[in-house]
Amino acid sequence: MKVVIVTGSNGLIGNEVCKFYIERNFLVVGIDNNMREYFFGVKNTSNGNQSHTNYIHYDVDIRDNEKIVNIFKTYNSDIDLIVHTAAQPSHDWAAKEPLTDFTVNALGTLNILESFRLYSPEATFIFTSTNKVYGDNPNNLNLIETSTRWELNEHDNYFNGIDENMSIDNTKHSLFGVSKASADLLVQEYGKYFNLKTGIFRGGCLTGPLHAGAELHGFLSYLVKCFVNETHYTIFGYKGKQVRDNIHSYDLVSAFNEFYMNPRIGEVYNIGGSRHSNISMLEAINKISDIMGKKLNYTISSNNRIGDHIWYISDVSKFKTHYPNWKYEYNIDDIINEMINYELKK
Repeated sequence: MKVVIVTGSNGLIGNEVCKFYIERNFLVVGIDNNMREYFFGVKNTSNGNQSHTNYIHYDVDIRDNEKIVNIFKTYNSDIDLIVHTAAQPSHDWAAKEPLTDFTVNALGTLNILESFRLYSPEATFIFTSTNKVYGDNPNNLNLIETSTRWELNEHDNYFNGIDENMSIDNTKHSLFGVSKASADLLVQEYGKYFNLKTGIFRGGCLTGPLHAGAELHGFLSYLVKCFVNETHYTIFGYKGKQVRDNIHSYDLVSAFNEFYMNPRIGEVYNIGGSRHSNISMLEAINKISDIMGKKLNYTISSNNRIGDHIWYISDVSKFKTHYPNWKYEYNIDDIINEMINYELKK
């Protein structure tokens, strides 16, 4: 039985990875110590794999290198895939505890990489990076204001999305963006320097019904929760017209699997909803309001989040060129309707 190591296995993407490979008869080894509760004051609800016979769970902090080494020693060459999703995920939270953010995101990644190199170098390593590695460089695009969103002219070179060639230098990243960029570069370097199979996926908004959204993290999930629970919502800056592409967790994991089936060395991909699945804050509020037949109590603050993107849509053409069999199963309407139904049933 092939072994898959999944860090952050209780989180949205980690949980989806676990389900995906359990269904394909892999032995899934999850690593998660529920730091999300520390970050956001809420318990993660996405830990439904722990009772499955093909799942083994380790309540381990990825910063604890000795324990990480012991896990890799246990499964050794049986490990065929490592999917590293564990992270401090909020760029606002990072400013509260920079040392925690950096050690989790950068040092934790180095610990996983080094054990991968020493004990399972034939495996494939997949890392969930972020579009925040580009800092606020996307805000320098020639954006046009419309009634509901910021947008690009259809003839703009970036109209179909931001590709992997955008600079990550000379820009304000947020401390989270810096810690994730450090990890991103480490994963690239372990691939290119040690000739290991590593893939870096710089995600837009990763989402789905199991997303435990909180204020300032996971906007679409948190927005739906505010609608359902009739909670006040605050939009930070840009007149509520900031645009995000959203990719369903299943579509992301299916992309991971395409890479796993035909891996490359130190490769970087932008991944997100692209032009297929994107929405502005105001558009999302209006769409959910129409579906649910109710209004949201919200305000728009004039203060934007530091280093936040005004407009971000991922150009996924590089990945689709390398892996032409991959396709989206969910668009923005599918994602929103699934989230609403999930929250109403809770």
